[in-house]
Amino acid sequence: MPIEGITVEEALLRVQSAYPRIYLACHTEHQTARVTGQELSQRDATILAHLNEQDPVQQGVLVSHLGIAKSTLSEALAYLEKRSLICRKTDPADPRAVLVSRTSAGSQAMSGGSVLQSSRLTLLLDQLTSDERRRAVDGLELLARAALAIPKGEQ
Repeated sequence: MPIEGITVEEALLRVQSAYPRIYLACHTEHQTARVTGQELSQRDATILAHLNEQDPVQQGVLVSHLGIAKSTLSEALAYLEKRSLICRKTDPADPRAVLVSRTSAGSQAMSGGSVLQSSRLTLLLDQLTSDERRRAVDGLELLARAALAIPKGEQ
């Protein structure tokens, strides 16, 4: 069934139905530092999961979205930057703002610590055609971008 033209209510029900099935199929154990060999806290893993390599996010947006203090995020980002898991640069559009992105090493660390086990997710993605995989990932990334725009606590 095409996604175009569905109501928000139908989309809501479909996402709420699909997400738990994906999570349950791909989540078999919590990926801890002991399992992955990484020395990342849950907070660090969460920060990495909210970043990607292509589209930097303003540090202020992360503060707002994650609901943590600016100083706490700065400390965490300094740790992740020291380990070459993220990079920070000045936003060319706003010299007062800092853009944050995940490095390829950060992507590997994030994948190893993800609640979705890579081997199980690979099995799931292998069942899709290349076009279906692209559409599925594009849709998830679209939802993820929209999620960053929602102020913390808004209902």
